[in-house]
Amino acid sequence: MSDVQQMMEKRKVCVVVPTYNNGKTIAAVVRRIAAFTEHIIIVIDGCTDDTREQLKQLSDLSFETVDYTENRGKGHALLAGFQRAKEEGFDYAITIDSDGQHYPEDIPLLVEALESHPGALIVGARNLQEQNMPGGNTFANRFSNFWFTIQTGIRLPDTQTGFRLYPLKRLSGTRFVTSRYEAELELLVFAAWAGVELVSVPVRVFYPSQEERVTHFRPVADFARISVLNTVLCFLAVVYGWPRRFWHLLVRCHFLPPPVYRWMTQKNGQPREVPITPGRIARSLFSLSFFLVMMYCFLLPYTWLYFHLRKPTEERKMKYHHLLQRISRFVIHHVPGVQFRLDNSVGEDFEQPAVLISNHQSHLDLMCLMMLTPRIIFLTNDWVWNNPFYGMVIHQAEYYPVSDGIEQHVERLRSLYERGYSIAVFPEGTRSEDCSILRFHKGAFYLAEQLGADILPVFLHGVGHVLPKRDFMLREGTIDVVVGKRIPLDDPHYSQDLLTRTKEVRHLYQAYYKSMCERLETPAYWAPYQKYYQFANREEHSL
Repeated sequence: MSDVQQMMEKRKVCVVVPTYNNGKTIAAVVRRIAAFTEHIIIVIDGCTDDTREQLKQLSDLSFETVDYTENRGKGHALLAGFQRAKEEGFDYAITIDSDGQHYPEDIPLLVEALESHPGALIVGARNLQEQNMPGGNTFANRFSNFWFTIQTGIRLPDTQTGFRLYPLKRLSGTRFVTSRYEAELELLVFAAWAGVELVSVPVRVFYPSQEERVTHFRPVADFARISVLNTVLCFLAVVYGWPRRFWHLLVRCHFLPPPVYRWMTQKNGQPREVPITPGRIARSLFSLSFFLVMMYCFLLPYTWLYFHLRKPTEERKMKYHHLLQRISRFVIHHVPGVQFRLDNSVGEDFEQPAVLISNHQSHLDLMCLMMLTPRIIFLTNDWVWNNPFYGMVIHQAEYYPVSDGIEQHVERLRSLYERGYSIAVFPEGTRSEDCSILRFHKGAFYLAEQLGADILPVFLHGVGHVLPKRDFMLREGTIDVVVGKRIPLDDPHYSQDLLTRTKEVRHLYQAYYKSMCERLETPAYWAPYQKYYQFANREEHSL
């Protein structure tokens, strides 16, 4: 075994080869890669040529394939390859194009750079003055390099090369990566913002003559998409990337001024439950900025125009609720640093209205429920109803204030119910500080009795860990939403007495929430919180 192979084995490095209709070159590229490693993952991105037949002729070599029939783009192919690599236990992945422009013989250069810079993202920089280098590619690369420097403060000679070594465990922002050509730029930007060291290594490149070249780069469409992407990334850089990168640079020095450190780790002289970290600050600033821009630049103007330019018919009101559902679904799936999971194994379609109840942990609870169905109405308090940020949205969505009690508004709620809307109620009445199930009030069950409606339970877990009641900054974590089985009004398992039924359903929530905690709160679940404490301890020792 050569020294390079030994280093790749020690560092757990594999090679990922995304390919789309490069049947003429794929076999030769794979055979040259195999001289350095047998850990090769080929992602067949919906090829329609003879790529698969060419690979079958390499029966003497060891490699894996990820194969799907529809072309989904290079970004999707890369993420599919990374996912397979992580499943196989690899810590790093070298990516190399299958068209023959890269020299697999330069793999040792990337591996040697990794030995000197463990945990870094190694970028194979091509010579942009190389003979036969397409003029459009040169311009696009320089254009991309310029904006990359603006977005990250880092200069790289080649931001569009496909010859790289990625640290799989430190890949950041993969949920936001687009599926096409520009994904490689996004991966670099997100890595820079996450504090990953970027190391550039000169590599060779070969471009065949124009007649022999196979390229899937579409100059007009791809350049336009990259321009739009750079606009978005520049906005994100201001509200998220630059602050996060600044904090990473500061923290890397292992020093924070004592007043700053005390603010980040203590509150009123006592240790914070979870210290404030640079990542939490960056994620919270980004989320706040996104909320303000979305609300004031889009949703509020759209709502005013939508309901004032034309008569608000029932059909238009339902379309507005569909819009709120789509926004909620997008937001809850893209909370920075948070993984969202929905379990609707009972097959609930929400077509039949009900009184929907849920445990209450966080301001994010509403998004978790709004994304389930457009046919939902929330009961609010006066503060929400009169909120200057989104009060108009609440009014037009027909959410209803019931600060003086549900009993006073049954007929109004009956009208909404008969129009097909489920009425969402948090029977605890307030958010739980420690995520436990608080005492249930009888209002939701009284309403179900008056409407002759089913009770539809939804169980939330993790929302109070991601954004607790007494905290104003987001934490990393996982949110789980489980849709439960309906409880008919005449269900024999529950008492017909209102107070007794209220207690029985609370006991159901307590038992099910306990089982969720036992199943979900694994060491991996608490890993982000351990990272917060490590940050605090490290800074304390450096002061």
